[in-house]
Amino acid sequence: MRTYDFTPLYRSAIGFDRLAQLFDEAARTDAQPSYPPYNIELVGEDKYRITMAVAGFDRSELEIESERDQLKIVGRKQKDETKRTFLHRGIAARDFEHRFQLADHVKVVGAKLDNGLLNIELVREIPESLKPRKIEINGDNVQLLQREAA
Repeated sequence: MRTYDFTPLYRSAIGFDRLAQLFDEAARTDAQPSYPPYNIELVGEDKYRITMAVAGFDRSELEIESERDQLKIVGRKQKDETKRTFLHRGIAARDFEHRFQLADHVKVVGAKLDNGLLNIELVREIPESLKPRKIEINGDNVQLLQREAA
């Protein structure tokens, strides 16, 4: 695998350090856990869904936490006191922790556990102040806008 040095970016760009950090973290975390399997789906414009196969987990054993730009999903399986003898054990019942990096203005709006699938709904909500706006071209309004900006 190739490694990239982002040091020149840190020296010459202001405000792009978060992007470089994301690249650094992605390069370092090649061993991303594959359990439990999951899908990331684009449902609509600015709407996303993470579907995670959590067969055997109860709602009480799952925890979803969203903090700033990170989504953390944790599964802690309760210990089964029953003594069992498996001839074949193909259903994993181990703890897990998954972290997803969220882009700016992406929020978790809901989660649902259905038939062993955990569905987490996300949406990108761009604040009104950051949305593009049309500026009407009119001699009087231009003067007014310039005076307000000064």
